[in-house]
Amino acid sequence: MKRLSKIDEQVFSWVASHYYTQPGKKLPDILRWVSRSADGHLYPVLLLLMYIFDNTHGWLFVYTAVMSYIFELPIYLFLKQLCKRKRPCDLLLNIDAFITPADKFSLPSGHTTGAFLLATVVSAFYPSALVPAYLWASMVGISRIVLRVHFPLDVIIGAGLGITIALISVDILA
Repeated sequence: MKRLSKIDEQVFSWVASHYYTQPGKKLPDILRWVSRSADGHLYPVLLLLMYIFDNTHGWLFVYTAVMSYIFELPIYLFLKQLCKRKRPCDLLLNIDAFITPADKFSLPSGHTTGAFLLATVVSAFYPSALVPAYLWASMVGISRIVLRVHFPLDVIIGAGLGITIALISVDILA
């Protein structure tokens, strides 16, 4: 596990060194917006819109998404407390985050978990939205690394967790 963490830190350091930008540059501003899109504030709006406008299976979409998030949250919190992995900005010297993290632990990435969970549920009910949904979720994960609040492995595990929980929920309900 130590070897995997070391590789993860090296990949993160490479990304951080290649995406270092001065204040006022657009890349962190764009990535802040992408990252904020997965804060969870927009999820209820999307669920409400799907419930209102999709007469075919909008209610099942909402029910599946809500069930997924109900399962995801305790698992995510359990893993955060179990691993207690420090964030890159707290662990590595000379690394400052471009944003203030919501909590002090890094593994798994909650933003990435939620984004991939939503992308999976959306694509299960609306297959034509698969590419944009997963593109958005991937950009959320990448933003968390480039904004220096997560290691790549945090994002990979978060994506896997979100996809797994969503697929189980879809399998149970749909």
